[in-house]
Amino acid sequence: MSEILRVGVAGVGTVGAAVARLLKRQAKALASRTGRKIVVTAISARDAGKKRDADLSDVEFFADPVALASSNKIDLFVELIGGAEGAARKSVEVALAAGKPVVTANKALLAAHGLELAALAEKKHVALAFEASVAGGIPIVKTLREGLAGNSIDRVYGVLNGTCNYILSRMELERLSFEECLKEAQRLGYAEADPTFDIGGFDTAHKLAILTSLAFGVTIASEAIDIEGIERVTLADIEAAEELGFRIKLLGVAQRTADGVEQRVHPTMVRKTTSIAQAMGVLNAVTIDADAVRELTLVGPGAGGEATASAVVADIADIAKGVRSAPFGLPTATLEKLKRAPLRQHEGGYYIRLSVPDVPGAFAKIATRMAERGISLESIMQHSPPDQDGPPLGRPKAARRVEKKAKPGAAAVGVILITHATSEHLVREALDDILADGTIDAPAQVIRIERE
Repeated sequence: MSEILRVGVAGVGTVGAAVARLLKRQAKALASRTGRKIVVTAISARDAGKKRDADLSDVEFFADPVALASSNKIDLFVELIGGAEGAARKSVEVALAAGKPVVTANKALLAAHGLELAALAEKKHVALAFEASVAGGIPIVKTLREGLAGNSIDRVYGVLNGTCNYILSRMELERLSFEECLKEAQRLGYAEADPTFDIGGFDTAHKLAILTSLAFGVTIASEAIDIEGIERVTLADIEAAEELGFRIKLLGVAQRTADGVEQRVHPTMVRKTTSIAQAMGVLNAVTIDADAVRELTLVGPGAGGEATASAVVADIADIAKGVRSAPFGLPTATLEKLKRAPLRQHEGGYYIRLSVPDVPGAFAKIATRMAERGISLESIMQHSPPDQDGPPLGRPKAARRVEKKAKPGAAAVGVILITHATSEHLVREALDDILADGTIDAPAQVIRIERE
């Protein structure tokens, strides 16, 4: 058996402690599979005396992660600090410059500086591995980089944030409001005190940028992603989706088009019969559309100490075996600069919810404005909102029946439009016109319907 692989871990929180436990628990199996004994010999954390859920009594402590990264007492550096700058970035740069392979779970760091770090790793002929940075325990990075090397990929999309998926799942299953579900997610530790990074779609965007590079052989361009979070999704939307046979998910979508690569993050209606719709709670799911395998969906835990540690340890094991792939599948010098494609015609159409004063002619004005933009409507339905206790909504009624019942001065009614395939800018322009007309009394809710 070869010499021991000495591992240094910077950041010993939930994931770091789980990595230490897993390496000890699987020590014999890992040694057999890799031909090397893998041992955590040093750690770095803010508080040396903090009680942790792992036996670290026999490891050396470093107050400074950068000092750990450059230490000759480790052979491999694991960065679990988080954040795109500061100690995380500096320690990874120092480790790579010193010729040490690096394993990280830091999607923010990779989205911001992944290409330059990959170039440094290639220059020093060491590995930069980041399976844990996207979708937790799902081996999506290895699948795209190696498992599907013989495929041309058309689209990759998925549920990439467990916090958002938990909130949307609770809203559907328990008929709770967005605000109630967010508070519960914070109580359980699924959401931060400031949840903006998750519910605003930015976490998903960082992960999508990494997947886009791996799938299409292009440079990372997180700034070229159209981002919309789940803050405006209501129980009325959840229940309308259910009645229409859909489920709402926050999706990250990257697609190759004739004009470049389209990247977008937004709430999406997906048909309940699809694989990706079955991922509930904190699960993640990623679907890949490729020419040889056609459609491949991977589902699994997207967060949590053990799941993320599983991905970290898988990378450590590869390095122990001497496996070293180009971090983003191709040498960084050969990655094409991402050409941002404009949001194209959306094949699945749109769900649009409006609050419309219950007066004669309102529906005709809406239909006219849509027609002026060349938008074809599949249906127009009235939908009553849930009451404060959140009972199921009534079944939709045809718009023409609503017109007959309209009473001047009556309260606004909920109206749902389902469009055929159209372009988003046309939808937004038509809705701006409708709002300017005074036909609706608040901005519309717009949710894409994803094609299967």
